[in-house]
Amino acid sequence: MKNTHLNFLALLFVCMLMSTVTWAQDSKANRPSPPATASGKIGDATVTIDYSSPSVKGRKVWEELAPAGKVWRAGANEATTFEVDKDVTVEGKELPAGKYSVYAIPGKDQWTVIFNKVAEQWGTQYDEKQDALRVTAKPEKALSFNERLAYEVTDNGFVLRWENLELPVSVKPKS
Repeated sequence: MKNTHLNFLALLFVCMLMSTVTWAQDSKANRPSPPATASGKIGDATVTIDYSSPSVKGRKVWEELAPAGKVWRAGANEATTFEVDKDVTVEGKELPAGKYSVYAIPGKDQWTVIFNKVAEQWGTQYDEKQDALRVTAKPEKALSFNERLAYEVTDNGFVLRWENLELPVSVKPKS
């Protein structure tokens, strides 16, 4: 009887060890587009952007991965999220405090940046009916090449940088 209990405990231990190893191998950090976070203060509002950071890898980003005129998830994997703890204005339009998924529609001279009410979703599950806010922003040529997509929270809002492009988006505390 004691042998049976010991065998059972040994088997249980091996199963636990195997599942831990399996979970570790499935870590999001090991993905080709690893998770990243940009956060900072804009006035007294705290902004956090969580996203997955794809690489250019020699691909034609603005023709193939995020073509003009089509909704793009503004990152990879799960939807990029934008969280703010106070009401703000984005490009002059009001956005209540909360957590949103971020999408974009790239264009040559102007982009549409979309804040969607469904924050926790896979990036390709976009539903326009859930949009909280749409604004336009003007893309610029980046000062240097950016292999990985990156966001930066600045005093004036946030900037998306990828390949040879920067997209500054104005965010201000609501007055």
